[in-house]
Amino acid sequence: MEGKQLKKLMVGMALTATLATAVTPGFGSIGGNQGKAYAATVTYKVTASKLNVRSGAGTTYGIIGSVAKGQTLSVMSKSGSWYKINYNGRTGYVSSDYVQASGTTTPPAESTTYTVTASTLNVRSGAGTSYASIGSVTKGQKLSVVSKSGSWYKINYNGRTGYVSSDYVQASGTTTPPAESTTYTVTASTLNVRSGAGTSYASIGSVTKGQKLSVVSKSGSWYKINYNGRTGYVSSDYVQASATTSPKLVVDSFKTLGNAQQVILVTADNYDTKSAKIQTFEKADGKWKQVLTANGVLGQKGFALSKKEGDMESPTGKYTIGTAFGRYANPGTKLPYRKITANDVWVDDSKSSLYNTWQQKPANGRWTSAENMDIPAYDYGFVINYNESRTPGKGSAIFFHVGTNYTAGCTATSKEQVVSILKWLNPEKNPVIIQSPVSELDKY
Repeated sequence: MEGKQLKKLMVGMALTATLATAVTPGFGSIGGNQGKAYAATVTYKVTASKLNVRSGAGTTYGIIGSVAKGQTLSVMSKSGSWYKINYNGRTGYVSSDYVQASGTTTPPAESTTYTVTASTLNVRSGAGTSYASIGSVTKGQKLSVVSKSGSWYKINYNGRTGYVSSDYVQASGTTTPPAESTTYTVTASTLNVRSGAGTSYASIGSVTKGQKLSVVSKSGSWYKINYNGRTGYVSSDYVQASATTSPKLVVDSFKTLGNAQQVILVTADNYDTKSAKIQTFEKADGKWKQVLTANGVLGQKGFALSKKEGDMESPTGKYTIGTAFGRYANPGTKLPYRKITANDVWVDDSKSSLYNTWQQKPANGRWTSAENMDIPAYDYGFVINYNESRTPGKGSAIFFHVGTNYTAGCTATSKEQVVSILKWLNPEKNPVIIQSPVSELDKY
């Protein structure tokens, strides 16, 4: 049994397995260790009185029997969230969610440190954005990763199980990555490239003086490099790092940013596409740094050459950031925040004196058309200060909000990214949003 019935039957059932060929429990395919063996004896504790044994690694496979309290299993390996076992002389699989490993284990040899790279990252109750958020972690925070499911990491979070997107978690292990955009040059007349980080490893080739190297990371006094399509190692004593400049960012060439220290850049390949790339940049100590990259969407008809009310196009240009909003409590933004109510609307009636403003129902003759604000797309977002002069017919209700298909003229991305950007935005840094086809970025 799996699921809710199984959880109700949780008991302390002990299983002992001598793992002569088992993979590291709880790490799945993280860090490339799936299938690696170790010889430690591990005690497994099943948390159910009865656990189904299936013919394959998943609940869609048939049940071939069950294991009960006190039974000893021979665990062969781990596949995703399932243990492969010997069951009455045949191969079976049991869910690892209800098998707890204890005793002496050998951790994987590399990629053991997992660090959050997003400013704020939701921790969810399951492996997907459809699952509820049970908390969050912040940039630079170290995580205890249990396993990987698709593009999600299963982690230990405040004593309970949580999941984070692997797109914003970096596995680093004990290696130190080289600084970006650094050129590494060989200084010895001939330098051996070895199969491992030490002179005891076999030579797989050599490089010569002045040759440029593609360095992946550093381990002790050895550089890990890409060598003719395979991994090699060279002694750092004979490799010199030069060129300390960082790669030039697109915002470095902008001339119209003024005192803005935060920039949201929304770009598309051309005017007619609804797909967009969203990047955020922040300036610190006089230097721009990129913070986030995400996929987004524009109006159904792409960018507008000249925005008009109802044209289903998103305006191009550079705009300041207005009020943040949402149907729930402030998620942690420093922007002025307004919680949406059932009566909130945004007036899109060009003939109304309240055109392009946030109002509340009833209309009482003040407008004939207005957009309802209490909708899922506006779970969270912020106002893009477009058409602040409220010129009739030029367009209204231009927001940055939640969405993954297309909009009626706004810019949208996933809820997780919207919240992350809201938490990052700081009105003291005069943030702006720039929206443009890639070919016209030189305007800014």
